[in-house]
Amino acid sequence: MKPKNILLTGPPRCGKSTLIEKLIQQIDKPLTGFFTREMRLKGRRVGFSINTLDGKEGILAHEENKGRFRVGKYGVNMDDLDQIAVPSMVASRRDEIVVIDEIGKMECCSPLFRETLMKILDSPNQVIGSIAQKGSPFIDTIKERKDVLLVPASEKNRDSLSASLLAAIRE
Repeated sequence: MKPKNILLTGPPRCGKSTLIEKLIQQIDKPLTGFFTREMRLKGRRVGFSINTLDGKEGILAHEENKGRFRVGKYGVNMDDLDQIAVPSMVASRRDEIVVIDEIGKMECCSPLFRETLMKILDSPNQVIGSIAQKGSPFIDTIKERKDVLLVPASEKNRDSLSASLLAAIRE
């Protein structure tokens, strides 16, 4: 079986999200999904935002969030994760590509995210995204799927991956 889902993995800040953004700018198919972005205050990272491809924004996690779910110093905002990120993952057409940046510890705090992710991976829709290099058994299960092409990314190879990944997406 040829993998239909392409997931980049690698150390934090190696350029996975930037590479995904470059790829989706060159794709002429409908897209849906989300990116996460660092939130900074006076040069210091204080959290992460959710930014959907259709322009919705929310907070994924913040150091001031006192929620029940925590990853490091960050409290995960389950409401925005479930009400903004998760709906953006649901394709409205069979030819729509789903962008999920990223499948990580924070996102996997949500049972709804995990359930929706599995449905999307099993669907006819192609997924392009990033996945944590290290993580939970759930993350390991995603990486081991036969329909997932797991692509190691690094600062050294990120620029050279673009052409081959674009070809894999278009096939």
